[in-house]
Amino acid sequence: MALTFQTLSEFLSHGHDTVIDVRSPAEYAEDHVPGAINLPVLDNEERAEVGTIYVQESPFRARKIGAAMVFRNAATHIEQRLSHHDGSWKPLVYCWRGGQRSGSFTWMLSQIGWRAEVVQGGYQSYRRLVHAALYEAELSHRLILLDGLTGTAKTEILQQVAAMGGQVLDLEGLAGHRGSLLGEMPGGQPSQKRFESYIACALARMDPARPALVEAEASKIGARILPPSLWEAMKAAPRIDLEVPFAARCAYLVEAYDDILSDADHLREKLGPLREHRSGAVVEDWFKLIAAGDKPALVARLMADHYDPAYRKARSRYAVSTQRQIALPGLSTSDRMQAAARVLEVMAAL
Repeated sequence: MALTFQTLSEFLSHGHDTVIDVRSPAEYAEDHVPGAINLPVLDNEERAEVGTIYVQESPFRARKIGAAMVFRNAATHIEQRLSHHDGSWKPLVYCWRGGQRSGSFTWMLSQIGWRAEVVQGGYQSYRRLVHAALYEAELSHRLILLDGLTGTAKTEILQQVAAMGGQVLDLEGLAGHRGSLLGEMPGGQPSQKRFESYIACALARMDPARPALVEAEASKIGARILPPSLWEAMKAAPRIDLEVPFAARCAYLVEAYDDILSDADHLREKLGPLREHRSGAVVEDWFKLIAAGDKPALVARLMADHYDPAYRKARSRYAVSTQRQIALPGLSTSDRMQAAARVLEVMAAL
């Protein structure tokens, strides 16, 4: 049976035991339905081979060779990855557009006796729902931005708010990037499609009647672009501004960015292009501190010379309708927990 979903929330509430993506590993890696496992009926090389035969020789020969590959791979999955399921198992299967790959695999599962169903339109139908949520409609959620200069521990406080029961959208976590020039994280960033999937599905699972806290970001986080509906809602959202002493911010950054600060070659590579914006002399002074291994002095200079001026300039571009300040004496664990509790209070009042 082919299932059709009208909204992303409906898709995410599919009610099946397992979602199976039978596309190639490369297709799956770019983006997939949340929670789906990858059981490719054609791997990357096989898919390319069948496609070449389809174009260069004949569609019939491509389908014949492809069918043999599909059923051979499907049999392997049934013998290995799926052998532990009992007769009541109910999987939901999809491929690129709900055609031969998913149809063949679903048929085989059904013949065994499993209650398998296929997604009408495959991944493309899911992608259309994500696109509609982020590009074709205004965001229905009430956002509140957590703002503050670089080094105010916004991400940690945001996560603490979530741990205390607040509704939170962690964009840096979803983007796999800390949002600054030196913000790379292990594992790299997801594709743009995957990033949008993360956002759309996170929003679909939220209660629109409750405010959602979002860290104030630029329109790009690393190489990933915020979808227009989210970006417009963020620009218009009220803000909670964290105020932290300069010395406390610097001390926090030295600890939080120790991995980046310990890689001198990478630091120079990243900071070198700023000669066009902060002058060659300023960057050379940074390089001297890198060579000396003086992390606290380097962070203080980077903050004073680059990060604080850049942040203030970016923030001045947008009018803020409502803004509340939360002043912190420092950024210890206790300070951050108190800040999160205060943020929750302000969120309830806005």
